[in-house]
Amino acid sequence: MTVGHGGKISGRLLHITNESLAPDVLEFLEQAGAISATLTISNDVKSATPLKANDGICSPGIKTFGAGFIVDKTLAKRWISDFSPHELAVLKPYFGGKDVTDRWKGKFVIDVDHLEEEQLRQKFPHFYNHLFNHVKPDRDENNDDSRRLNWWKFGRRNTELREALDGCARFIVTTETAKHRFFIFLTPPQFPEGGLVVVAIADAFALGVLSSKSHLIWMQRAKGALETRPRYNKQRCFDPFPFPADVPEPLKDKIRTEAEALDALRKRVLESHEDLTLTKLYNVLEALREGRALTDAERDMHDRGLVTLMRQHHDAIDALVAEAYGWPADLSDEEILTRLVALNKERAAEEARGLIRWLRPEYQAPDYKAPVTQTLDLGEIAAALPDNVIPWPGSLPEQVSAVQSILTAAATPLAPQDVARAFKGKRAATVRPVLDALAGIGMARRLKDGRYAA
Repeated sequence: MTVGHGGKISGRLLHITNESLAPDVLEFLEQAGAISATLTISNDVKSATPLKANDGICSPGIKTFGAGFIVDKTLAKRWISDFSPHELAVLKPYFGGKDVTDRWKGKFVIDVDHLEEEQLRQKFPHFYNHLFNHVKPDRDENNDDSRRLNWWKFGRRNTELREALDGCARFIVTTETAKHRFFIFLTPPQFPEGGLVVVAIADAFALGVLSSKSHLIWMQRAKGALETRPRYNKQRCFDPFPFPADVPEPLKDKIRTEAEALDALRKRVLESHEDLTLTKLYNVLEALREGRALTDAERDMHDRGLVTLMRQHHDAIDALVAEAYGWPADLSDEEILTRLVALNKERAAEEARGLIRWLRPEYQAPDYKAPVTQTLDLGEIAAALPDNVIPWPGSLPEQVSAVQSILTAAATPLAPQDVARAFKGKRAATVRPVLDALAGIGMARRLKDGRYAA
């Protein structure tokens, strides 16, 4: 039965989970939210709120606003041969979007943004001469006072990104627009241009999460578009995205290992075969996933590009990241989105209470101390059952019954993570849908602070 209501409101979608006692008793799983024309919950990723945990480490690359800053391969090669290491410190390999999706074009950029004019003239006279002749004439015609007067500096300094990259041994980039979405490591002094989105994290765990199916699905729903190419919008795709938290170190290490292997494999292939690009490799990978027969040219790229190995690394990352979230590996795209949107709301509520799960705490908040949480008295059940000893039931009715018994036995309301502690190997994201189902059928109450009571 379907009942409609005028206007834009949150609806209730009930799925029958047990009709063995019908027509007297029916058991339902309830979901709340906007219901689409296909009678599914519409996961509105765009309504997700930015998380403080992600602050200050993701930014578009650095825009030069002046072609004269860019040095072609021929001139750069001559300078590298003629100049001292001290002088070459401000000449950096230049990476734009095409340098990532295709191949590095061998261009360099003169980055003297940290110097005043007299310092530049004294310490780097060759580069001063080049910029004076190739940048200053255009800047003299610029209506922006800052750009005209500071003609040797980039048009947009991107101070926040520079601070985040300072001391970062390597960093993650993806192209702002591309047919395929992939993330790679770059290493200083490699210079990320404005066509890239930069994540200032050196940990391969973050590379694995960003490369996973969970993040890709989130990005596809949250993205903007430029022409027909998906656009990675920092505000929509990264800032609200909830990374897995409280992940055991052995599992983190597995994700790191796969992400490192994927990054190294792709770079080794491109170094060995000058005609291959990441776009070409991911075209072939897409064909494999679709089950389409490869053409002779694609088969050649597949074999030389080790695309099956790439696929194996991606598949392993997808499964491991799902495990890091505490989710089954075979969730549908909509189920993944449902859980990510719910997790975003949970993290936002945590942050409102002062608990922030910083992605790079040593840089973002070196003096941060997590608030002390009150230990909940779970009554007799807590005394009888230490953390994570109850096996998680296999069927939904059994899960509902088990979670309800935990709530009923508790002396005070419980947060999802408190309930999850009673079950072996489970996290809040696993039990939350069951708690919501109990609340939907009136067997539990969800409180304003996100806790649940019988």
